[in-house]
Amino acid sequence: MMTLIVAIGAQNAFVLRQGLRRHAVARVVAVCALSDAILVAVGVAGFGAIVRAFPRAITIAAVVGGTFLLGYGFLAARRAFRPSALDAGTRTSGRPVLTALALTWLNPHVYLDTLLLLGSIAAGRWLFGVGAVTASVTWFVALGFGARLLSPLFARPRAWRVLDGLIAAVMITLGVTLIAGW
Repeated sequence: MMTLIVAIGAQNAFVLRQGLRRHAVARVVAVCALSDAILVAVGVAGFGAIVRAFPRAITIAAVVGGTFLLGYGFLAARRAFRPSALDAGTRTSGRPVLTALALTWLNPHVYLDTLLLLGSIAAGRWLFGVGAVTASVTWFVALGFGARLLSPLFARPRAWRVLDGLIAAVMITLGVTLIAGW
């Protein structure tokens, strides 16, 4: 269960970045944890069966989500390859809650993991769902607020460039995979 939550993706990369910058961490963590709780509850309630009945919805979500991830990946790549974009990247993220919502709710992997996979495993087993939500909250709190422990490493612009390069590679790979796979 924890492996679904801890998997590297757009949402976790954003929480890490916000935690390192110490910007709106509590709000971003709350949005991600609450969103996961809602999705897990819907999955445990049996929504996976409905989604399986309408596979076209998954295709649409994959294309939209893949396009969004590509855009997010290209922005991270721009920050990684253009040092001047590093400053712009720290100033322009004035809407961290909206970004967290988009990275959560526009991400098809979230639906596949929580509604289909976790939902099919936990269907009707609410205690399992409570465990999944607890794991999610624990992870987001640890990632968001624990990121400050890495601050000495990220005091150098080069470390930010490397992080943004890794985020770009993951997001672009996920975006291409989603679009090509559907």
